[in-house]
Amino acid sequence: MPVFHTKRRIEFGDTDMAGIVHFANFFRFMESAECEFLRSRGLSVKLDWEGQTIGFPRVSATCDYVSPARFEDVLEVAVSIDKIGTKSVTYGFEFTRGGIVIARGKVTSCCVRVGSENRIEGIAIPASYRARLSEPEA
Repeated sequence: MPVFHTKRRIEFGDTDMAGIVHFANFFRFMESAECEFLRSRGLSVKLDWEGQTIGFPRVSATCDYVSPARFEDVLEVAVSIDKIGTKSVTYGFEFTRGGIVIARGKVTSCCVRVGSENRIEGIAIPASYRARLSEPEA
């Protein structure tokens, strides 16, 4: 079930020589939509939280392509939370244009504490972060 919606206009630089969006750009689009979703809840992929710096590096990302997108297309992006584990969250993304599915993707990130010299250590997602993450779309 989608928990957040946003839009993305395809820019000329997003396209390849065939005039369609290059496949790798969908990963950038997913990251951008994830960050918008998190900002809408006062969260981020890296922030100071309850006295510690936490982050959510990606550990898995996939995308399946159904139909091409082209320069100037406006894609609707639905973001859903497919799974929240103890230490990780998996987001689902569905890209549509006029109700037609263009692509579907998934990104899994794990929660880490960022220490000195940017060393990371996996930790459980803080309960207060998890609660904000799970709020319904406004």
